Amino acid sequence: MASDVDTAPLVGRAELVRTVRSALLGDAAHGQTAAVFLTGESGVGKTRLLGEIGDRLRDQGAVVLTGSCLDIGDASPLHPLLQALRRYDADLSASRARSSSAVRGLLQMVADETAGPDGAGALLERVSRGLHLIAEGRPLVLILDDLQWVDRSTRQLLLYLLAGLGDLQLSVLAAVRAESLQGAHPLRRVLTELRRLRTVRVLDLAPLGRTETEELAAAVVGRTLSGDAADQVWQRSGGNPFVIEELARDLRDGRDGLSETLREIFLDRVDALPQHAHAVVHAVAAGVEPVQHWLLAEVLRLPEDELIDAARAAVAHRLLVGADDGYRLRHRLVAEVLAHELLPAERSGLHRRYAEALTSAPAELHQARLAHHWRLAGDPARALPAAVAAAQEAERLGGYAEAHRHWSAALQLAADSGPLAVDRVELLGNAAEAAHHCGEHARALALLEELATLQGSEPTCALHIRRARYLAAAGRSALAEEEYQRALKAADCSPRDRAAAAARLAELLLHLGRYADAGERAREALALAENVEGSATEVVLASSALGFSDAFLEDPDAGLAVMRDALDTAERAGQPEDVACAYLHLAELLTGPLNILEEGVVVARRGAERVAELGLGRTWGTRLLAIAINGLFRVGQWAEAEKVVAAALRHRPSGADAVELLLARCRLSVGYGDIEAAGRDLDAVATLLAGGGARHVIPLLTLRSGLAMWEGRHDVARMAVQRGLTEIRSDDVMILSALVWHGLRAEAEAHASRTVEVDPTAVRRLRDVADRMARKSAGAARPVRSVVEGFLALCAAEVSRLDGSDPELWATSVAEWDRRNHPYPAAYSRLRQAEALLARRSRLATAGKLLREAYEVAQGLGAVPLTSEIRELAGRARVSLEEREPAGATRGAPTQASDDELAALTAREREVLALVAEGLTNKEIGQRLFISERTIGVHVSHIFDKLQVRTRVQASAIQLRNHRG
Repeated sequence: MASDVDTAPLVGRAELVRTVRSALLGDAAHGQTAAVFLTGESGVGKTRLLGEIGDRLRDQGAVVLTGSCLDIGDASPLHPLLQALRRYDADLSASRARSSSAVRGLLQMVADETAGPDGAGALLERVSRGLHLIAEGRPLVLILDDLQWVDRSTRQLLLYLLAGLGDLQLSVLAAVRAESLQGAHPLRRVLTELRRLRTVRVLDLAPLGRTETEELAAAVVGRTLSGDAADQVWQRSGGNPFVIEELARDLRDGRDGLSETLREIFLDRVDALPQHAHAVVHAVAAGVEPVQHWLLAEVLRLPEDELIDAARAAVAHRLLVGADDGYRLRHRLVAEVLAHELLPAERSGLHRRYAEALTSAPAELHQARLAHHWRLAGDPARALPAAVAAAQEAERLGGYAEAHRHWSAALQLAADSGPLAVDRVELLGNAAEAAHHCGEHARALALLEELATLQGSEPTCALHIRRARYLAAAGRSALAEEEYQRALKAADCSPRDRAAAAARLAELLLHLGRYADAGERAREALALAENVEGSATEVVLASSALGFSDAFLEDPDAGLAVMRDALDTAERAGQPEDVACAYLHLAELLTGPLNILEEGVVVARRGAERVAELGLGRTWGTRLLAIAINGLFRVGQWAEAEKVVAAALRHRPSGADAVELLLARCRLSVGYGDIEAAGRDLDAVATLLAGGGARHVIPLLTLRSGLAMWEGRHDVARMAVQRGLTEIRSDDVMILSALVWHGLRAEAEAHASRTVEVDPTAVRRLRDVADRMARKSAGAARPVRSVVEGFLALCAAEVSRLDGSDPELWATSVAEWDRRNHPYPAAYSRLRQAEALLARRSRLATAGKLLREAYEVAQGLGAVPLTSEIRELAGRARVSLEEREPAGATRGAPTQASDDELAALTAREREVLALVAEGLTNKEIGQRLFISERTIGVHVSHIFDKLQVRTRVQASAIQLRNHRG
């Protein structure tokens, strides 16, 4: 079933194409016949594969005859063969007169055939001889489409030829529509006979998987699909390529609903079913999958034997899939099509029978399904309690997204239930909290506003606290702080509420980088919590904030101990959000101020797994993974960081959670030099950060400055830094020191490039801020001072670039960052030290060694802009970036070298190279690995450099050579 609109790429079938080509030409080349029969449902791509494989076989020198069977029984003997011969004759050029003559002779022989004493056997033998003449010693492949409609004469010819009775070396490739082979279909017997032959293979063509579905749809639409759109295409199509393409074109062209083409196709298939099978499909379409067999029996009320026969027919026609847990539609589109085929009374009757059956079987009761069926049966009064029970059940299991959906349904049912006594305030509160937990921050705030309006009085202290929590989660930190302050001043604020407000405000101040204020509020919260029973949540939040504050400002060991105790307390109390908060702050402390990166990454990833178990993967889990990404970035494990980014993106985060992840991904993009992707992420963060604090804004401005410098826009870099120094208040000398380094680097780059005038006022201000940070960090904990000292070393060295770069200052920076195991700033410092030495024409050997060391690190990371700058300097100085072989060394044998050819590639580069070797484009690789196309281009460029090749073919050859066998 091919589309007549436009041709989409062949996706997910590369291995199958290779298998079929090998089966057909491999066996035939050794003097044997061979055949492959592709079976599969309509639209799965059989016709497309026949064409693709046929083209490739022609390119290999085979004679390919292509024909299609017609749905007219035996009215046209040998029709597909005769059609194939006519097509082949039309395509022959004048230089192949002999072949053309043989084709026309065979066509004429069949046309003149009359019944005779020799019967069909003689005809088959003459056809075989005619095909032998056409082949002229070349491999001959007969490709037949829609073989389920094959006529009797062609069936006999296939058996004759494939049994080796004709003096002919040929291969057959045929496609069979699986749902048509029902009952006593004559082709079933033929295929049974042919399966016994060693050189015949019958392959079932399965639908595409989730990844391939998204890839095909994206190719048709012309862009990567949003998560919701990708989900919709996958659920509706069931992986059927034809359906995927049709749905994707509807998306691309902005069409709503279902196309008439798809509607008619599925209706024809349903209408072809026996009566009871037709009823089974309608019932499953109305049910919640999987529909268990006992439930289907209750709904349809058919005798068991008739129900089994009907279900078997629906499965055989490829409309249903049967499994141990029940029946499912093979394509959800069938439900959409059939929804319009029943009268409203018929539909509601089906749902009522489902609801009654579920109610009468308590052991099988599932509240979500019950609510669904009562609602569609038109009985909201009975659906409402089921929806509430389903929401409570989902919350108990940590399924906050499902709980939010059920609470929202309950709100709608309450509105439709008329005079029923329903506490709408309680429903709104539960729905808002579930929305908050599952990351639907805007929805949570909207529901909270509706609740406040419904209450009609002045906002209570508890409402202020709740609104502040939701605002903070949405990334609107300034408004959240104001709400907490209002809560603390509210007249109705109880000791518990006051402790909660103080603890949550301490946590917020911690996120804003105001550690002294956070510590003060945390102590206040702990004092208040002492007099409140059951205040584990407040104790955990306040302890985490206090521990972080103490570790940053005073005593790292004591602060770390407090935070570990907070995690233990949270785990004992068992509140999911408390556990998540404790993990988050512990991971932040380890990867940030304490600079214990490896342990911090482990804690962050373990915490992400734990909170996902608790149902908070989309929110807290995303933030924990963002911490892991930042830690991996700092220690130089960029390829591993990319994998964590891909895992985190599957949560589809929003609000502050999305900000954390986008900033983490942007660091990688800036390092890789993927300017377009980095700019996109920064713009998205800026949009999300309405009212955000220093924790996010300063890194945003730092990254924007770094990106602008790689683009050569040093004035833009300067403005970003100045904005950060002017507008943002923070105690975090670590993120401030990184910002100041970028400011001084921007001035140094402007001086070196001579494209922008150096701003003496900006330089003076930046130096003053650096001095203040040095004084301020002197009183901070030792690990904090250590990190700040590294940035201050960079600052001092950048200042020296304005007046003759000082190699000794850069040597100090190299030592500082080597000591902290941060390879990227260490490599950058080596580049600048070498640059300073070369400018002074001193210690040239040392400069060359520094450049080679920096180049090796930059290459290993995939840091393209840094690599390019190193190459440029090395080229100007005529410094070789490759290590020279020691005198007297001999070259290894070629076979020995292959083991080490890929040693220089990172893990991510090896993944990319393997996909390049499969023949995938950069876009296809990006979709497979969840990375932008531009980033893949960066990786490919880097692979070429390391392998010293110029083309994808050369790179693929090395990959295959190293993985042969």
